[in-house]
Amino acid sequence: MLRIGEVAARAGVSVRALRYYEEQGLLEAERTPSGQRRYPEGAVGRVRFIQQMYAAGLGSADVLEVLPCVHTGVATPEMLARLVEQRDGIDRQVAELTQARERLDEIIRIGEEHVPGARSVTASPRR
Repeated sequence: MLRIGEVAARAGVSVRALRYYEEQGLLEAERTPSGQRRYPEGAVGRVRFIQQMYAAGLGSADVLEVLPCVHTGVATPEMLARLVEQRDGIDRQVAELTQARERLDEIIRIGEEHVPGARSVTASPRR
């Protein structure tokens, strides 16, 4: 069992975020007789998943609905439709950001051609 600070550190979130997740029903903790929270080892992975879903644009209620599906593989048609919609939105955002990066690369390339002695910065690492 992990203490709240350990989960927060391993998952890269604040202790306050963990308390919020608990309030929202997204995360469960056992309490010691002195009232300290104790989380199972799997809590770190669960918190990371919650963070990913938030980053994808899902709200607490949506994440709460999706969590059982993660563990059982069972989903409702409505849930799947919402998830597909979210995924498609992420795909659109990725495409827009890729286009923006390509435009910036082109502007940088043109700028480098007109600046004597400029070092190339367009060879930035791609992920």
